[in-house]
Amino acid sequence: MTQAPHLIFDRPLLRRRRERSAATQHRIAPVLDAAAARLLDRLDDTTRRFHRALEIGGRGHVAPVLAARGIESVISMDLSPRQAAAAGGLALAADEEWLPFAPGSFDLVVANLCLHWVNDLPGALLQIRHALAPDGLFIATLPALGTLQPLRESLAAAEAELRGGTAPRVSPFPELRDGAGLLQRAGFALPVADLEEISLLYRTPLALLRDLQAAGETNAVLARDPRTPPRALFPAALAMLPSGSEGSVPAVLRLLTLTGWSPSPDQPKAARPGSANARLADALGTTERGLGEPAGRA
Repeated sequence: MTQAPHLIFDRPLLRRRRERSAATQHRIAPVLDAAAARLLDRLDDTTRRFHRALEIGGRGHVAPVLAARGIESVISMDLSPRQAAAAGGLALAADEEWLPFAPGSFDLVVANLCLHWVNDLPGALLQIRHALAPDGLFIATLPALGTLQPLRESLAAAEAELRGGTAPRVSPFPELRDGAGLLQRAGFALPVADLEEISLLYRTPLALLRDLQAAGETNAVLARDPRTPPRALFPAALAMLPSGSEGSVPAVLRLLTLTGWSPSPDQPKAARPGSANARLADALGTTERGLGEPAGRA
């Protein structure tokens, strides 16, 4: 019997928020386009042609680009029916934690800015790997640790001052060092995790909160405080945010990109230990002394 994952997020609440945000997320279209472009640029790193793609959480910004690249079949999946239908093609409302696909259904799976809301991320990655055909490609972006960090810190400081304690008000995000390990744990071959940033600038602190609300990315942590926040909480927290010229507020979206392949016998393999037929010293043009030995020692 497998152990049930520890529940972190309120998934029904998240579904409702994503459903509502389908009508408001046009306000953050430039950010969604920038994140999708960085994700799909990874397809230029391979000469492999893909024919059956699943895109998860693309909000209508990913599937049209995949179709424009010549991929014949693209299914858009989202927790929210309205978000899934936003791409205008084959749409499916389903849960990332319970993928309804047979093994080997796709040769490409792309997940953009959605897996950070999954309770069991290792389990979700394992299901994605099973849905891929051998030598199929998986690419995903998630907000990484450091995203919204000034907001997290200012909310905690303001609440501690007003209430004498804090409750989680910004979701936890994964770290870069976790990325490749998660892919390996799910059985992906050639796992790669890397990090890049999208810098944003808001005219006012309130504009940042409004964009998070428009995107449906507000607090859905189960451990959130159910009480109504003190009226002074958000004004006090926003006043603590670092500001630039004329009161503008900088924000950084740190994108963790995960890339992995479904195992296949045709993929390159690491050489067996001891199978090398040349010495590193010869390749580097060093002398017979040990590579760690200082020059000039007798």
